[in-house]
Amino acid sequence: MARHPSQLYEASLEGLLLFAVLWWYTSKPRPRLAPIGLFFILYGCGRFAGGGGFDFPDANIGYLAGDWLTMGMLLTTPMIFIGAMVMIYAYRCNQTSGNLRAAEA
Repeated sequence: MARHPSQLYEASLEGLLLFAVLWWYTSKPRPRLAPIGLFFILYGCGRFAGGGGFDFPDANIGYLAGDWLTMGMLLTTPMIFIGAMVMIYAYRCNQTSGNLRAAEA
């Protein structure tokens, strides 16, 4: 039975792509808490996408809604919303984060 290499998909989404986007995002001055908010959003989306169609659901639970929503996807959804709220808060408060030295900025 052929299966998708879901571990490789997750490693590329939650590892390499997430690292590259956060590296690029933090290369410029951003508001305080914005990088962690972006991390929560991207990690949550990566987990949601990685578990949504390539992974089998837990044997004792199965799918929660139809044939697509798994428990892992459901538990990852609050992380995405929390990350979005942190990003909104960060940009509304607009405090300097100190991720770059003053001489570089």
